[in-house]
Amino acid sequence: MHTRPSTSLELPKQTSSRVIFLVDMQSFYASVEKAAYPEYRNQPVVVAGDPARRSGIVLAACPIAKTYGITTAERLGEAMGKCPKLIVVRPHMQRYIEVSLQISEIMERFSDLVEPYSIDEQFMDVTGSQKLFGEPENIARQLQQMIQTETGVYARVGIGPNKVLAKMACDNFAKKNENGIHTLSQEQIADSLWKLPVGCMFGIGSRMRRHLQRLGIHSIGELARFPLHRLKQRWGINGEVIWLTANGIDYSPVSPDTHHQQQKAVGHQMTLPRDYDSLETIQVILLELSEEVCRRARSKGLIGQTVSVGCRGIDFERPTGFYRQMTLSDMTCHGKDVYQAACALFKQHWDGQPVRSVSVTLSQLQSDALYQMDLFRDREKERSLDQTLDWIKDKYGSAAIVRSVSATQAGQAWERAHKIGGHYK
Repeated sequence: MHTRPSTSLELPKQTSSRVIFLVDMQSFYASVEKAAYPEYRNQPVVVAGDPARRSGIVLAACPIAKTYGITTAERLGEAMGKCPKLIVVRPHMQRYIEVSLQISEIMERFSDLVEPYSIDEQFMDVTGSQKLFGEPENIARQLQQMIQTETGVYARVGIGPNKVLAKMACDNFAKKNENGIHTLSQEQIADSLWKLPVGCMFGIGSRMRRHLQRLGIHSIGELARFPLHRLKQRWGINGEVIWLTANGIDYSPVSPDTHHQQQKAVGHQMTLPRDYDSLETIQVILLELSEEVCRRARSKGLIGQTVSVGCRGIDFERPTGFYRQMTLSDMTCHGKDVYQAACALFKQHWDGQPVRSVSVTLSQLQSDALYQMDLFRDREKERSLDQTLDWIKDKYGSAAIVRSVSATQAGQAWERAHKIGGHYK
């Protein structure tokens, strides 16, 4: 989020005239399902993947389910042990995307400055909207009511003078308030935010929390008062970013175009339905992933020069695997080029143990308007064939034409054609 870091221990001045919302949807997937099926209204509901395909993880739990101690990312079997009457709903990703877009449209009735942060969180700048709709908390209540009425989803709203304070107002206070709204100003952080454990701060994961605690930093306030130069010596620019966040400083604007900027990489990861323990079967997945990555790159008019491959072992408790990359001699978005590099990387670094997930990424991207000619390849013919295959898949579906190896037991192309983000549409 930060775009203008400080270079001294003095707090840089920032304008406090902006009014930023972070709007978060409570138990989003589960709330959408409850809105679609009113009979679930007073029942404990979780949205979870398919245990038979080894994706039986709780993606969302409604507030009633949470009273039984059920948490997001918990294994489905454990959740059902806590609540035998638990209602388990398979995810419907297309429905969630549509509702998220509907919520964006509702927010845009109040401001044209709406920035999606995730499928269930969005930033919103209402600085210029107050003359039309009233005080910030009044706008927040109107917004909550419209979202609840039109989608059946309950929204919590964090309000602050910038994005990080709005985010932390929502995560640490609005989610616990009875009305789901909380304002956190720069002047209030010393008496409220700074008293919280450092792990409650936006941008601090479990690993960073442990690092900070070893430095004697246990609260957000202690991080805010910690010498900046020591944090920069230890973590560079990231050390300055967490110091700025602890002090409630963020200069980044709410930008509707944030996600329209050119990508730095195009990647695809697949969790496998069973253990893959032979190179022959894994190469089928590498081929499917390579072609999907290149298809997505071509759709954006991009070519890349660095191919990365990763895999993860089958042990949840002691995860194994690798993530390696190589730079190609020429820029490309041709599936065969990426596949050959992916196979070479996998053969070199795989330890021979069964894997549960595989990923392929193409990076160092640039426009495909210019590319290197090759005396030994007809690149124009390759581009024409790729474009024809893309046209067929765009018109008739991604599984309309696939490689013959995808018809084997190892292939997943037809199965993936029915999914969005790894879950069924």
